[in-house]
Amino acid sequence: MTSGVWAAPGRVNIIGEHTDYNNGYALPIAVPQVVTCTAVATGDGRARVSSRQHPGESVNAPITGLAEADVSGWARYPLGVVHEYLRRGHAVAGVTLELDGAVPVGAGLSSSAAVECAVAIALRDLFALPVADTDLIDIGRAAENTYVGAATGTLDQSASVLCTAGHALFLDFAKGEHTQIPFDLAAAGLQLLVVDTNTPHQLVDGEYGKRRTECQEAAAALGVRALREVTDVAETDRIGDPVLRRRARHVVAENARVLAVLHTLRGRHDPREIGSILTAGHASLRDDFEISTPQLDAAVDTALAAGAYGARMVGGGFGGSIIALADAEHTRHIAAAIATRFHTEDFAAPRTLVAVPSAGARRIS
Repeated sequence: MTSGVWAAPGRVNIIGEHTDYNNGYALPIAVPQVVTCTAVATGDGRARVSSRQHPGESVNAPITGLAEADVSGWARYPLGVVHEYLRRGHAVAGVTLELDGAVPVGAGLSSSAAVECAVAIALRDLFALPVADTDLIDIGRAAENTYVGAATGTLDQSASVLCTAGHALFLDFAKGEHTQIPFDLAAAGLQLLVVDTNTPHQLVDGEYGKRRTECQEAAAALGVRALREVTDVAETDRIGDPVLRRRARHVVAENARVLAVLHTLRGRHDPREIGSILTAGHASLRDDFEISTPQLDAAVDTALAAGAYGARMVGGGFGGSIIALADAEHTRHIAAAIATRFHTEDFAAPRTLVAVPSAGARRIS
């Protein structure tokens, strides 16, 4: 094989934010929007990267010098994946990568992981490399952590690689296990509305990494290796530092919320029952983890007032999107109400889409 086209999706996390790097649980779905990667093996020892979203900004660099290459911005994500393959000893002799993305950038839908996973699966298939799906996930994570500088966990890459159509993906990060959970909202007359508040977030601005460090310090204060080991929220009261106490309280409670949603879906109860859990998750992210924004809070409050069963911010925080669980016939009304609220408060106009559980990374031609 000398060329092909591969795709990897963005994701929406139903519940389970900032739990991955705490060895906890999460429950994402893949969205229909994908990043495509057209890859051509060249054998000339160079990595060429271009993006339809960044015309005129292509990069052409020696593969052996990627670690020291003077590259910034969007190109570090795909080149970081190439670099990580080489660092692990895989033979990538030269490649041209052309990217095209439909996952909104900065919306909290993990456009960066979609890029990483599209490139990772393309390189694996193109060069017939002995790389398992779990390795693809770790390659994407390592590229983002070390080459880009964002201290993320593996939630986003796991969702992009492992999700299947019609299912949510239950992730147990401590055990490294995943389970496909049927998630058919349409059968219940429901939709999961995504509202991009049009306030792009940046995971490399320091706040995301700060939260991760605070969680590590909170775990140490409780005498555990990771906050996943704490199952009783009351245990977090033993932490003297009020900031670390709040961070730990969010993570412990969020893990419990994931398991509660899982119980509802596995028991085939009415999915509307998870609405209050989603809303509680937003309050926790807003008050205990302190990563919400006025736009996110306004979108959540307006969605609930307009009839949503539950709503919360999604993603790393400090901008991005919310999700709202609502009857299918009400989602347009909810979207319109949020748009009106944003106009009244002089916020940027929001963008909306309906999240449908979709397939993970794959070759498409």
